[in-house]
Amino acid sequence: MPVLDTQFIIRLSLIAIILLAALPFHEFAHALTAYRMGDGTAKLFGRLTLNPIVHFDPVGGTLLILTLLTGSGFVFGWAKPTPVNPSNLRGGRRSDALVALAGPVSNLILATAAAIPFRVILATGGADATIPLQILYLFIAINISLMIFNLIPLPPLDGSHVLLALVDPRTSWQLRTFLTQYGSLILLGLILVPSLTGLPSPLGIVFEVIANPVINLLTGL
Repeated sequence: MPVLDTQFIIRLSLIAIILLAALPFHEFAHALTAYRMGDGTAKLFGRLTLNPIVHFDPVGGTLLILTLLTGSGFVFGWAKPTPVNPSNLRGGRRSDALVALAGPVSNLILATAAAIPFRVILATGGADATIPLQILYLFIAINISLMIFNLIPLPPLDGSHVLLALVDPRTSWQLRTFLTQYGSLILLGLILVPSLTGLPSPLGIVFEVIANPVINLLTGL
């Protein structure tokens, strides 16, 4: 664990605050989209809210805090999954995919909203603009990272719902069976094996190829 100097504590606090905004907004987007498409399950469980406490998951939150404290730059954790009953949704599998996509899209919306003041400050600010730019850039980078990560087509991530909606029903059933059994293990392996063995990280490559260009596009850097 790194020495808890002032700069590290400030950065850690900023990341925590950003995640406290981004993760509840992500889950709220799922709940709101599901509600508008006919499923009130999330509302019934009190999840149609931006209150971060309601969306806190004990295991995911603990992992998030622990990985933040390592100071390695690797952050892993999750909010409490939003309860959705697909059988209540109007539109079947297509609606299930739209509910899943609402989460990543919400992170893109947050990143895009932050990119507007970032570009304005970048174009007009002087030396005093460094700190606001760093905060806004971190906000954009975290939200784009959350978007990309959640689009990975492995359970319990949103991308798995999108994948199952894109293929034919027979293939969807076969894939669902496989992903339910092994998807979480594959995801865990993709995260842990590179860090334990020193091998190149497939997720790191994905972020390098996709996330960085999107961040650069939004920020104009």
